[in-house]
Amino acid sequence: MAAKKQSATFEENLEALEKLVERLEAGDLPLEEALADFERGVKLTRECQRKLAGAEQKVKLLMEENGGIKELPFDTDAAEDA
Repeated sequence: MAAKKQSATFEENLEALEKLVERLEAGDLPLEEALADFERGVKLTRECQRKLAGAEQKVKLLMEENGGIKELPFDTDAAEDA
């Protein structure tokens, strides 16, 4: 049996998406290539959104306290100092 292809990480997908955007913004691709890149970009965007939603759900589950969600403010200053 062939090994199942491992899914790319969020960071890998984001990097690939950034490269596609750069190629599209350059504006020198033939129409067919631009459309193929755009389609790939849409797929990468959806995959990134799916992974972010999964991470958000996991954080909510970890923050669960006594059957309810305990929402904590995210203090960017404190996070940067840590």
